[in-house]
Amino acid sequence: MFFWDPTFIIMIPGLIMTLWAQSKVRSAFNRYSRVGAQSGATGADVARSILNANGLVGVGIEPVRGHLTDHYDPKSGTLRLSEGVYDSRSIAALGIAAHEAGHAVQHGTNYSALVLRTAIAPAAATGSQLGIWLFMIGWIIGIFTKTQMTWMLDAGIILFTVAVLFTFITLPVEFDASKRAILVLEKGGYLTADELPKAKEVLNAAAWTYVAAAATAVLTLVRLLILRGNRD
Repeated sequence: MFFWDPTFIIMIPGLIMTLWAQSKVRSAFNRYSRVGAQSGATGADVARSILNANGLVGVGIEPVRGHLTDHYDPKSGTLRLSEGVYDSRSIAALGIAAHEAGHAVQHGTNYSALVLRTAIAPAAATGSQLGIWLFMIGWIIGIFTKTQMTWMLDAGIILFTVAVLFTFITLPVEFDASKRAILVLEKGGYLTADELPKAKEVLNAAAWTYVAAAATAVLTLVRLLILRGNRD
């Protein structure tokens, strides 16, 4: 009943947006991963140059398996680039590498949104999983025992709200990293004027995945609130 009650229709726009965003980023990456940048630099080259220029010589760069698994690990101070980015000289690879290096620069300069996101990340991770499960358990127990179990529902909503907040804090972090990436790629001469729009297309497509995640989180929260209200 929790999954297939009438309120499930609320989730449809989020699901559609998520599928569209994933398709958009795959399409943009696949298109421009086949187009080499005239500079001849690899993703690792660009990332290393950005890090060194910002005094982050201690940040390591490592290849990591997987497709679009690129990320910066603030705990170990390591930038990890996927197989299709690390050694690639494509426009897509340079854009993604510069974006991830931008996160390392954010970390090194204590960018406020990143600091806040890092601070609530553990609570958000717990809230995104435990919040939903706690709500579901309270909902199911209420059905079989004919009791309200509102405290479990409320606790689940509060926990999940932290996860929703995390998705919104993530947006400025990601947009700022992309902005930094484009500026560096242009000023550093890594991409030509004709190549920059293509890199922007890849990064903009990636940004939509975070927008979709935030929208889906909000819709899920709205659904929980409606279900909670039906128990009163």
